[in-house]
Amino acid sequence: MFFRIKLRVVLITIIFGIVFFTYSLTANTSQPNIILVMSDDQGWGQVGYYNHPILKTPNLDEMAKNGLRFDRFYAGASNCSPTRATVLTGRSNDRTGVVNQGHALRLQERTIAQTLRNHGYATAHFGKWHLNGIKGPGVPMLERDPYNPKYFGFEQSLATTNYFDLNPILSRNGVFEEFQGDSSDIIVTEAIKFIRLQNKKHKPFFTTIWYGSPHSPFIANPEDKESFLDLEKGQDHYGELVGIDRSIGNLRHALREIGIEKNTIIWYNSDNGGLKDFDSITVGGLRGYKNSLYEGGIRVPGIVEWPKGITKPRVTQFPASTLDIFPTLVEVVGLPESVMLQPQDGMSLKKLFEEEIEIREKPIPFRHKGMAAFIDNNFKLVTLDYQQGEYELYDLSNDAQETKNLINELPDIALRMQKAFEAWNQTVELSFAGKDYPEGQLTRLDPEPIWWWNHLGYKPYINTWKRRPEYQKYLATITSKEV
Repeated sequence: MFFRIKLRVVLITIIFGIVFFTYSLTANTSQPNIILVMSDDQGWGQVGYYNHPILKTPNLDEMAKNGLRFDRFYAGASNCSPTRATVLTGRSNDRTGVVNQGHALRLQERTIAQTLRNHGYATAHFGKWHLNGIKGPGVPMLERDPYNPKYFGFEQSLATTNYFDLNPILSRNGVFEEFQGDSSDIIVTEAIKFIRLQNKKHKPFFTTIWYGSPHSPFIANPEDKESFLDLEKGQDHYGELVGIDRSIGNLRHALREIGIEKNTIIWYNSDNGGLKDFDSITVGGLRGYKNSLYEGGIRVPGIVEWPKGITKPRVTQFPASTLDIFPTLVEVVGLPESVMLQPQDGMSLKKLFEEEIEIREKPIPFRHKGMAAFIDNNFKLVTLDYQQGEYELYDLSNDAQETKNLINELPDIALRMQKAFEAWNQTVELSFAGKDYPEGQLTRLDPEPIWWWNHLGYKPYINTWKRRPEYQKYLATITSKEV
């Protein structure tokens, strides 16, 4: 009798285990996989679907055709590190301590990677990081770096501190590796390996793929710049954009080959507006460039492809931002808003994935390098110095190039938006002081940004890296005695 009972218990345990495993497998695979892709210094006009005169981007064009194409998508700030902070947190960059490029993201912030990892997702980062307080052209991340991606929720990383080019050195979880080939191809290839592994484990994944292109120093594959050899300048710059587009094609092809493309979200955008060195075509004729809060400095290409969730591909004029990524993914995955650190500056776009929305209920705020902007649907308030309080007002529906300041013609709208911005700005001041955190204060002072060649951790590599093309002009004045 004893053995019969024991056998029955064992059989029940096995059956329960199989049922539980099957349930877990079904639950996990029902969650969408998520890939956040970000280019570096790609202007709003630098895509084929906006009829660029010389640049072809067939893979981005196809992605835009099959998904939701934003014609008014905004980077969270007008240069790289601050925008990256907005992607990960859903909060204005100044709240997070990332007031400019090269500043570190506070460890007290709560990121989308941490949230998804805590809810069963495998997480990985590939490419540029630039949220660790290190300045200068990208170098592989140190394993002991206190602002390493692993401290922000990424279980794995293949990362560099900043922009990177042809034949890069990258850090795989702290171990330096040298690669050969186009940098965009490399990180997408490595990301695909991660994706295949998670698919075999039947585990949903979240990964960021952050390119170092088309940022300077512009070193493209020779074949990628063949179409641009007649140009006086910009051959390598455009060649890097060709490399990005090809890697996007490789990524989408791999998802189809694996069989997970229908329930995988690919969210593509640039980290800021285009570069003025390549004339106004870079920004599609908009006003301003990178480091400006006029449209050319913050309006960027934006595409979301998700066949299961965006069943009716279309182009939308709805204003959206990198601030919206975190809250959107939280709703898509089915998590409570409490998983996000408050206040949040973005809004969920999940409803927009399903149908068009006419009015954005939550303005898009910007505060960066002493400047500020406030977008409330078609109207945009701008100030070059928010402490002085001199504002400009533009109607983007009739004047996307921001040529006519309406501050005196529409005083009621201007005053309403100014009051709304100033009220929001006060909350940012409290956030910057650390009041949002459970501790009610900063537990660690924001580190001063440092050039990597002045960092003790990189001293042993300087003499060897002097010969690398991406570092030569920066390290030319550093002598062996200084090392």
